[in-house]
Amino acid sequence: MSERSNKRGFASRPGEAESWIKASDAPPRRTDDAVTFTARLTIDVTPALRGRIKVAAFQRGVTVAEMLRELLTQEFPIDTGEVS
Repeated sequence: MSERSNKRGFASRPGEAESWIKASDAPPRRTDDAVTFTARLTIDVTPALRGRIKVAAFQRGVTVAEMLRELLTQEFPIDTGEVS
């Protein structure tokens, strides 16, 4: 009974740095087309702006992440290489 479990803990890191820095081989958590591999983006905003963003997301019935992903997708569409 005093043996340790081989199960990884919540905060344990994998053995190789590459596997926890870039986990592109891991299956996506969601199945929608936009999420095959995600990267974290951190920005600094004022507490007041953060509050307004959270309220807006709640009122729209979405998460802050979903709302901001949609906003960024609209602002920065995929470049098709076409020149207008």
